[in-house]
This record gives sequence, structure tokens and C-alpha cells, in this order.
Amino acid sequence: MAYENFPETEKTSTPAPQPAQKTNLRNLLTAFLLVALLGTWAYIIYDKNKTKETIQQKDTQLATSNTEKDVLRKELDDATMRYDMIKTSSADMAHSKDSVITQRDRDIAEKRVKIQQLLTKANATAAELAQAKTLIASLNDDITGYKTQIETLQGEKIVLTQQKEAVTKERDDARKETEDAKTVIKEKEDIIDIGSTLHASNFNIIGINEKKSGKEKTTTTAKRVDKLRISFDLDENRITQSGNKTLYICITAPSGTPVTVEALGSGTFKTRDGEDKFFTEKVEVNYTQGQRQTINVDWKQNSNFETGDYKIEVYNNGFKIGDGVRSFKKGGLFS
Repeated sequence: MAYENFPETEKTSTPAPQPAQKTNLRNLLTAFLLVALLGTWAYIIYDKNKTKETIQQKDTQLATSNTEKDVLRKELDDATMRYDMIKTSSADMAHSKDSVITQRDRDIAEKRVKIQQLLTKANATAAELAQAKTLIASLNDDITGYKTQIETLQGEKIVLTQQKEAVTKERDDARKETEDAKTVIKEKEDIIDIGSTLHASNFNIIGINEKKSGKEKTTTTAKRVDKLRISFDLDENRITQSGNKTLYICITAPSGTPVTVEALGSGTFKTRDGEDKFFTEKVEVNYTQGQRQTINVDWKQNSNFETGDYKIEVYNNGFKIGDGVRSFKKGGLFS
């Protein structure tokens, strides 16, 4: 009989109960890990909130900084505009050589540059913004002082202008008085000058025929006249000062032509009318104030005398003071 070997049925083993100490350890470890996990999450949440708060603070600080910058920029712009308006409205004073004005211009320009440099910084600190604010306040003080100095100079200019106008008026008045006085003096001088002009009278004009013997004979025949003898009196004049007086003797031929011989001293002079007039001979007379004097003048020319009327005029001081006429005839058979 055969025998079959069948596997033995495995017996179900029941775990042995764990000791109580191991169970407690596992529970403690699990609790620790849970606490650690909760702590980690708590830290993460806290850190995230802290970071967010920091960012918000920085954003707030940046916004505050930008706002303060904007305020300071506006204050700078206002100060600059006020300064420019002062300079524009008083350009003559602003560009004067006054040392105070020049120094204030320099200080204001330097402060404006410094303030602009501080405000253009991207990450300007609170200290730098405070410095900019202080500089703007100082700039405003400088501009106020600048304006005061300009107004002072303008006031001084007004006073100086008024003084100049007063002095100019006094000068003009003095000049006018001087000119008026000169005019009066000139008028009086002209009156005296005219009044001192001599006057000639008692003209006597004759033709002289000179003989070989040296004797002289009067003649009215033109071809026999060798020279003219002109005599006249200078009347009394109590205005004319004693001294040398110039007389111009002007002889006009019957043809109407002035008798002039340059070699004998003839020439031209100006009359009181500004006319150039030919003279035949110039005579210097030593006149005595208030006395009548007789003047004799001989005129001998190189050419023959013409038939007709010879007109003789005497001038003194640009005025004609007297005249006379002498007629010469043709020579007859028995002349």
C-alpha cells in the first residue's frame, strides 16, 4: 500500500503582544514629529507675514520718500520761479556790478545745484532729504535777501535818478541863463559894434595930372588923369575906441567893373551881408575917439582912366560908410 506524503498544514502564528514601552515611544515620536511639522508651518507663516510686513514698510517708506521728494521739488521750483521773476523784473539791477548782488547770485546758483543733486538721487536717504529741505529754506532766505537788495538798489537808483534830473535841470537852466546872457551880450556887442562903425562924409574926388616938373594939376579929362585923389572926413564917434581902423576903398569904373590891381594890394573882403566884395585899396587909419579926421587916398593905376563916372565907396566894419562919384570927359581940341 502506497503511502502519499501531504504537506503539513501551516499553523497560523499569533503575534506576540508588544511590550507597552515600545508603544509609548512610537506615540511620543509621532507627537514630536507632528509638533515639529506644526512649528515649521507656523514659522513659515510667520516669516511670510514678516517679509510681507517688511515689504509693506519699505513700500510705505519709498512712497513717503517719493512724496517728500515731490514736495521738495515743488518748493525748489517755486523758489526758482520767484528768483527768475525777480531777475526778469529788475534785469538792469540784477546785472549790475554791485558786489552783494553778484555774491547772492553765486550763492543761489550753488545751492540750486546742490539741491537738484540731492533730489535726483534714486535712493536718497532721510538725512539727504532733510539736508535738501534745509538748503531750500536757506535758498528762500537768499532769494528774499536778493529781492530786498534789488529793491534797495532800485530805491537808490530812483533817488539818484531824481537827483540827476534835478542836477540836469539846474545845469540846463544855468546853460539857458548863460545862453540868454550870451545872447544879450552878443546883441549888445552887435549894437556897440554897429554903433562903433565909422561914418564918412564930405567926399572930394578929383583927377590929378602930374607934370614932368612934378607939379600937379586937377583935370576932368579922362586921358589926362594920372591918378585919383580921394578925400573924405571920418565923423566924430564917441563909441568907437581909439586905435587902428581898417578902411576899404572900392572904386568902380564907368563900365561897372571893379578897379583892382592885385600887385597894388587889391583884393576882397566880406560885407555884413556875407558878400565877397572887391576892394581897390585897403587903408589903415589910427583913429582917435570922438574926433573928426580927414583922410586922403591917392590911387594911381597902370592903365588909362575911362570916360564916364567913377564911383568910390568906403567900407568899415563890413558896412558901407560913405560914397562919392567923379565924372571924366573926353578930351576936346583945346582941353
